[in-house]
Amino acid sequence: MTSEWLASGSQLAAGVATFGGGWLAWSLIEYAIHGWLSHRLSTFVARLHAAHHRNPARVFTSPLAALPVAALLFAAAAAGFGGALAACFVAGVLAGFVRYERAHWRIHFRLPRNPRERRLRAHHLAHHFANPRAYWGVTTRFWDRVFGSLPSTWRDDYARCENAEPIRGPSNLRAVWNPRRVLGEVRASRNR
Repeated sequence: MTSEWLASGSQLAAGVATFGGGWLAWSLIEYAIHGWLSHRLSTFVARLHAAHHRNPARVFTSPLAALPVAALLFAAAAAGFGGALAACFVAGVLAGFVRYERAHWRIHFRLPRNPRERRLRAHHLAHHFANPRAYWGVTTRFWDRVFGSLPSTWRDDYARCENAEPIRGPSNLRAVWNPRRVLGEVRASRNR
C-alpha cells in the first residue's frame, strides 16, 4: 500500500507538503508548550519546565513525553486525513522537535556560529535572565510577535544576555532516556 501511495506523483507531493506543514506546525506547538503550558498555566509541564529554569543544563525532553503526544497527534491527523498523510505530518512535527532539541542545546552549551544563532540565543537567554514572562519562542521569534510576548525592551534585553558564557559540563541527555528517572520526576512534580 505504501509503494502504491508513493507511486503517485500527486500523492508524493501531498506527502512532502504535509511533512512541511508538520515542520512548520512544530513552531506553534513549541510556543504553546513553552509559553502557555509551562509559564501561563499551572500544569505538570510547568513544574517540569521550572527544573530547566533552576538548572539550564536540563535542556532535553524525554521521549517518554514526546512519543505519546506524537501518537495522539497521529491518531487525530489519521482520523481527518488518513494514515499516510498523518504519518507525513507527524514526521514533520517530530523533525521540528528534533531541530528544536538541537537548537535549545546549542543555545545553552555553545557560542553562536552565525547572526541567526546569535539572535535566537540572545532571545532565549533573555527569557532566562531578563524576563521569563516573555520570549517564549525558542526556534523562532515569530509567535512572540503574533501573541505579544516580545516586549518592546527586546533590544536592551538581548544586549544584556548576548555575551553570556555557554554552560560547561554535561546536559541531561542520558537522564531523559531513563524511564524510572523520568517517571520519578513526573511523580515528584505532582507533589509540588
